[in-house]
Amino acid sequence: MIDELRKEVETLTNQIIAWRRDFHRHPEIAYEEHRTSSVLKQFMEDLDIPVRVMAKTGLRGLLESQPGGKTVALRADIDALPLKEEGEKEYISENPKAAHACGHDGHMAILMGVIRILSRRKDNLKGNVVFMFQPSEERIPGGAKQMIGEGALEGVDAVFGLHLWQQLPTGVVGLVKGAMMAQPDKFTIRVIGKGGHGSMPQQTVDPILVASQVVVNVQSIVSRNVDPLKPIVVSFGTINGGTIYNIIPGEVTLTGTVRSFEPDVQGLAEKRLREISEATCQSFGAKAELEYEKGYPPVVNDETMVEFVEEVTGEVLGKERVRFIDPVMGGEDFAYFLQEIPGAFLFFGMGDGMEFPHHHPAFDIDEKALPQATLLMTCLALRCLESNP
Repeated sequence: MIDELRKEVETLTNQIIAWRRDFHRHPEIAYEEHRTSSVLKQFMEDLDIPVRVMAKTGLRGLLESQPGGKTVALRADIDALPLKEEGEKEYISENPKAAHACGHDGHMAILMGVIRILSRRKDNLKGNVVFMFQPSEERIPGGAKQMIGEGALEGVDAVFGLHLWQQLPTGVVGLVKGAMMAQPDKFTIRVIGKGGHGSMPQQTVDPILVASQVVVNVQSIVSRNVDPLKPIVVSFGTINGGTIYNIIPGEVTLTGTVRSFEPDVQGLAEKRLREISEATCQSFGAKAELEYEKGYPPVVNDETMVEFVEEVTGEVLGKERVRFIDPVMGGEDFAYFLQEIPGAFLFFGMGDGMEFPHHHPAFDIDEKALPQATLLMTCLALRCLESNP
């Protein structure tokens, strides 16, 4: 069967790439994926697959076959990032305010390929397949939790998802048993001082100076407060304050992220972030205001399901294509699906010749990964329906 499916995917390769490039030209950010959703909805309806709209721009397609069988769900995220794309590729974004700089365009094209192949086998499937096109993975709150609340996982026994991954060679599958991706929290610190003339700093409480000390002192959370054997990242992403070179501003705003896997580590980081910010500001006569927003929970794979993916990948792509990797500190709201039912999230390598990392304005993917990933996801669905992983 694998050889037959491989030939079928080969005949679809150009179409899968064309789908991906079309999405790439027309990126839409979180909860604004109206064109994207319309294209996907029409595609499934043309294949006589019933579709439910959920989470504003999300979709749930259901390919029903034999009653009484299992139901497996496959998910692709559909949103782009709010940035201007760089480069000279022929399929560059036509939207100056958005770009598919993370690979979601490829995820959609892969799942469309799976749908096309499985729809041709509807009468012979040993169960049902749910196709989830999820909005807003890149923004908190994401679309996964809302889709679940609206019934996306009703009757589902297992769920699988993938992320095209620039850090792996094309065609290599990265797996992690247990915790795979971190909880991505966001924080905002307002440093409130007293502004004044740049030539008379003694009359001010300089929030730029204070904010600089906050940035330095917060690094002690990782280096001195958390067990060195437990992963954590605390990073600042923006510093904003001031209007002109010779005026000391009244306040500065800092934003950043905390990445962790364990609740006790997350709680400690939040507590120390508040304590250090407030104490540092107080020592300079300034005031700190902290807003802390918890992100998605960690992505935790079911170990049995990971072993199942390992087995199927070895059969379909070759055992040499399977690689167990270290967890990463990025976040993913696929975590919510895994909290509800057994499943696995995997990284699919597409990094051959790709210089720019995820979220870079010039990011791109090696499109040779698309048909390979389509074949793997198709086989995962079929094997899951036929067995009990």
